[in-house]
Amino acid sequence: MLPPSELAREVVRRLDAVHSRPQWHQRMPPLEELVACILSQHTSDANSGRAYERLRQRFPTWEAVMEAPTAEVEEAIRPGGLASSKAPRIQTVLRAIAEHNSGTLSLDFLKRMDTDSARRYLLSLPGVGPKTAAIVLCFSLGRPVIPVDTHVFRVSWRLGFYDRKVGEAKAHDLLEQVVPEEDVYAFHVHLIRHGRTVCKAQRPRCSECVLRDICRYGQSLQ
Repeated sequence: MLPPSELAREVVRRLDAVHSRPQWHQRMPPLEELVACILSQHTSDANSGRAYERLRQRFPTWEAVMEAPTAEVEEAIRPGGLASSKAPRIQTVLRAIAEHNSGTLSLDFLKRMDTDSARRYLLSLPGVGPKTAAIVLCFSLGRPVIPVDTHVFRVSWRLGFYDRKVGEAKAHDLLEQVVPEEDVYAFHVHLIRHGRTVCKAQRPRCSECVLRDICRYGQSLQ
């Protein structure tokens, strides 16, 4: 098998050839991305999207969300599920940001911080874990950080980057140590697509996979 850094480069090279190179663009400003990410936990993209849109329609500003009765925030985000826990969590996070940022509800100050410092700040917020922090850093700030969701985790352990037992939280660090910075965004996007379409959780389509000959799991099937 290839050494991890060479494996990462080869994975990106082959998937670039199949799907073309993903180009980074900012999805949302960092505060919006953070709230959307909290809403996305333990629910579908469609439901979390509806919850986010209802929240923005119901409250004109983030200050209004922070200061509203929690029950009203709950009602706005109910389509996303777990509203009784997500509403107070969002308000607590907003209060923590306002306190840190002299009353201003914005995470734009993260742009002036190096990646490690920005990550530490995000992880200091109530209920924000490695995956949420990585999503904000990657998709809002364009930093070379790999959010590890279920697809990235599954494809990566099958390829042989780490043992399945390490868990998603540790996988962030392990992948960032071996994936070249210039390939981080493409690696993340490609592995999500590959996990959804080819390297599925149940009945992976190994016979159709362009990575099979460099994949530890694929090779074990021969």
